Amino acid sequence: MKIFRVWVCGWALVAAFLSVAAQSGSAQTMKPAKAAGTPAKPAYYIDPMVLDLAALVPDPPAVGSAAQKAELAQLHEIERTRTAAEVVAAKTDEDEEDLFAYKTVLGAGFNPEALPVTAELGVHVKNEQSVAGSALKAVFARPRPYQTDATLHPVCALTEAANSYPSGHALTGYLEGLTLAEIVPEKRTQILARADDFARNRLVCGVHYPSDLEASRRVAYAVFGYMMATPRFQRDLAAAKAETRAKLGLAAK
Repeated sequence: MKIFRVWVCGWALVAAFLSVAAQSGSAQTMKPAKAAGTPAKPAYYIDPMVLDLAALVPDPPAVGSAAQKAELAQLHEIERTRTAAEVVAAKTDEDEEDLFAYKTVLGAGFNPEALPVTAELGVHVKNEQSVAGSALKAVFARPRPYQTDATLHPVCALTEAANSYPSGHALTGYLEGLTLAEIVPEKRTQILARADDFARNRLVCGVHYPSDLEASRRVAYAVFGYMMATPRFQRDLAAAKAETRAKLGLAAK
């Protein structure tokens, strides 16, 4: 997994550089998204017309394919073995889809009341997930696992929409984790492990396939690489970093 992360992160940074440069010329655009649910606010850091995210992920396994059946079997096994504590944790992560879900790593002092600048950064980062994720969900229109297998027993919020791929929650978690890893690099390993746990809880919920999470991870590295190449994100990140490190008693970096 570490090798994959390093490869994708490096690729994403290169793609981000090329994408920003392409704004002055012609650029391949993302497939048009169908209207679905509440529209996201306009993008704050990224340009979705330049960053062609649909090209980064393969088509999800087709309904009835061997790959999809294997994923359903994995979900049934997770359902069979999940504990009450795991269900509580999964539901908690579903409800707290923001930067401060990472208080489990950074401590109780990491909260929005104490860190308003960081909280605002988190809102913008989550919005970029909404922009990128909603468009991709419409492009791929993958049914949720419980929509094709009625013998599953999901424990989190359900939807009638065919919008499983990629997972919006997982994409949010990875984007937030990558952001926090820049703010508190001393805890990078723990933060990224928490991002994996946040994503896996969508499987515990029974509302996503493993390949939905993998797609979210790929997209997150690409989006984050693009964000890191923008002056606006760099400015907001620096302000949040100064605030968070001061409040948590960490040395300035």
